[in-house]
Amino acid sequence: MNTKHNSNLFNRKILLQAAGDSFIKLSPARLIKNPVIFIVAIGSVFTTIIVLGGIFKGSFSSFNLNIAIWLWFTVLFANFAEAIAEGRGKAQAESLRKNRTQTMARRLDGNQEVRVLATNLKKGDIVVCETGDIIPSDGEVTEGIASVDESAITGESAPVIRESGGDRSAVTGGTKVLSDRILIRISTEPGDTFLDRMIELVEGAKRQKTPNEIALSILLSGLSVIFLLAVATLPSFFSYSLASSGLSQSLNLTIPVLIALLVCLIPTTIGGLLSAIGISGMDRLIRRNVIATSGRAIEAAGDVDVLLLDKTGTITLGNRMATDFIPADGVTVAELADDAQLSSLSDETPEGRSIVILAKEKFNVRGREVHQLNATFIPFTAQSRMSGVDLRNEDGTMSKIRKGSSEAMRTFVQNNNGFYPQKIQEIVAELAGQGATPLVVAKDNKVIGVIHLKDIVKGGIKQRFAELRKMGIKTVMITGDNALTAAAIAAEAGVDDFMSEATPEDKLRRIREEQANGHLVGMIGDGTNDAPALAQADVGIAMNSGTQAAREAGNMVDLDSNPTKLIEVVEVGKQLLMTRGSLTTFSIANDVAKYFAIIPAIACALYPAKNGSGPLSVLNIMNLDSPQSAILSAVIFNALIIIMLVPLALKGVSYRPVTANAALSRNLLIYGLGGLVAPFVGIKLIDLIINL
Repeated sequence: MNTKHNSNLFNRKILLQAAGDSFIKLSPARLIKNPVIFIVAIGSVFTTIIVLGGIFKGSFSSFNLNIAIWLWFTVLFANFAEAIAEGRGKAQAESLRKNRTQTMARRLDGNQEVRVLATNLKKGDIVVCETGDIIPSDGEVTEGIASVDESAITGESAPVIRESGGDRSAVTGGTKVLSDRILIRISTEPGDTFLDRMIELVEGAKRQKTPNEIALSILLSGLSVIFLLAVATLPSFFSYSLASSGLSQSLNLTIPVLIALLVCLIPTTIGGLLSAIGISGMDRLIRRNVIATSGRAIEAAGDVDVLLLDKTGTITLGNRMATDFIPADGVTVAELADDAQLSSLSDETPEGRSIVILAKEKFNVRGREVHQLNATFIPFTAQSRMSGVDLRNEDGTMSKIRKGSSEAMRTFVQNNNGFYPQKIQEIVAELAGQGATPLVVAKDNKVIGVIHLKDIVKGGIKQRFAELRKMGIKTVMITGDNALTAAAIAAEAGVDDFMSEATPEDKLRRIREEQANGHLVGMIGDGTNDAPALAQADVGIAMNSGTQAAREAGNMVDLDSNPTKLIEVVEVGKQLLMTRGSLTTFSIANDVAKYFAIIPAIACALYPAKNGSGPLSVLNIMNLDSPQSAILSAVIFNALIIIMLVPLALKGVSYRPVTANAALSRNLLIYGLGGLVAPFVGIKLIDLIINL
C-alpha cells in the first residue's frame, strides 16, 4: 500500500464524497454519538420549526431564518470534518481492494496439488507457490526460501526474502513470489486476512473511541449541560430586568436567540473536530506505513515514557563492517590485508565483503577472481567458528589461511604446533572493550594479525535519543552482546540504559518491572520469541517481515519492517495528543470570548438611559451594531471556525520534542491566547459585513 501517494489533505473526489456524507451523517443514530453536535442539531430543528411556524402565521423573521441556516451549517461542517477524515481512509482502502483479487491457490492434499479459490482456503492448509504465483492468503513459510514482491502492501519495489524456520517467515496474501518454490501454511480464515483487516482499519469501520476521547466527550457533554442550565435561566433574569426598567416583556429573549446563545457557548469547535482528530491520527500513522489495530495504541504511543529498542538494525546498521587491519609483530599491514582478503573472497556475508573492500581501497590490495585461484575455500560453520582458504603453492605445498574468533584461532594455531602471542590477546580484549568485534587471522601455524569489525551506529541516532530525552522518554538498548560490548555501543549511541545478553524472558521481565513502576512501555520486535514482550508492552510494533506470532501479538504492524519506526510512532502519538489538547484549549477560549461578545450586546438595552443605552452597554467593548447582529455574527463565526480548523485537525499541530512544561506554555500562548483573540476579530468583521 503506497500510502505516500494519498498524502494530500484535499482532492476533488474526497471533497465531493465528504460533502455528500455530511448530509448522510445527519441521521440521529449517528449524531447522538457526538453529544455536543447532537445538541446543536436539536437546536437547529427547533429553530427551523419556529421559522416555518412564523411563515404559516404570516410573521416571517429573516433573523430567525439566518439563525436556523447557520445552525444547520454548524452541524454540516462538523459532519464534513469527520467525513473528510474518513474519506482519506476510504481512498487508501480502495487502493488495497484493487490488490485483493480472486486468486487461485495450489493446495496440497497429501502429495497431490489441487487448484482451489483462495477464498476456500482454511487455516492450516498447505499451499505451494512458485515463481510468478500470487500468494493466496496470509501464512508462514514452512519449507524453502523465495524472493517476494510486497509492493502491493508496502509500496516498496525492492523484493524481500522469505524463508522457513526464521524470523522472516510470514507472508501476506496478495504479494507475489519472484523466484524459487516455497510451501506456505495458511494462518487465517477467509475474510480475516491481514489485507481485510487493513481495509477495515483504514476505512475507520472498526475505529472505537479511545479512553481519552471518551473522557473528553464526557467533559464536553458536562460543560454543555451546565451552559444549557445557565441559558435556560436567562429569560427569568431578563424578565425581572425588563419589568424593573418598565420595558415590555415582548423584548425578552426568544427561543431562537437562546438556542443561538447556547450553541455559541458550548464547545462546538472541539466537539465538531474531535472525531476527525482521532481518525486523522490513524491516517498519519498509515501514511508512514504503520497499521495500528486501535486508536488506543496510537494514544498510548503518545504517552510512552520508556522505549525498549533492539541494538541490531535499530541503533546500529546491523552489519559489522571492517574498519582496520592490526598486524602482529613481524608482519606488515599489506601482508595482513592480502591474506585477510584471500580468506574472504568467497565470503558473501556483509562482514566478508567489507574485508575485501577495505583491503582493496585502503591498502591497495589487488582484486582477484575466485575461479583464477587454485584454492579450496573453507566455509564458516557454527562448530569451527572460522572460515578461510587452502592455497596450493607453486612448490606443491599447501598454505592454510583462516580467520575467526580469538578462541577458535588459538585452537587452530596450537593444533598446528604454533604459538598464540599475548599481544594479540591484548588487542582482542581492547577491541572487545570498545564494543568492536575482533577477528584473528592466521596463516598455517602463525598468527598474522587482527581484523577490526565494528557495528556502526546509525548516523543521527544520538541526536534522536537526545530529542526523546527532552520529551521525558527513557531509552533502553536490548542486545545479546556481552556487557563490555553493550556498554561501549550504548555510550556511543547515547541511550539511557542497556540490557546485555538479554533473553526473551529478560525482555518480558524488564517490561513488567517498568510498568509496575507506573511507566508506559514501547517495544519493537519481529520474532516468535519477541511475541510475549510485544503483547505485554503498551505499544508493541511487529515487523511485517517477521513471524505471524509477532504480528498477532503486537498492536501495530510496520509494513516497511524498519526497526527505527518506533521513534516515528511515538512522535505521531504525541502529535495526536497535542492536536487534541491544542484545539480543546482553542475551543474553550473561543467560548469565553463569545460570551463577552454576545451577553453585553443583548443586555445593553436593559435599564436604558435617555440615549436608549443602558449601563451594561459599557461591556460591549466590540461595539457591535445591535443585539441581532451580535448574535448572528457569533453564530456565523461559530460555524466558520470549524471548517477553518479542519486542515489543522487533519494535518495535526506541528510537533517539537520539548518538555511538558514548555509544550503547555506554547499551547496556552498560541491556542489559548489565539482562541481568545480570534472571536473578537472574527465576530467584529462579520458584524461589519452584515451591517453593510
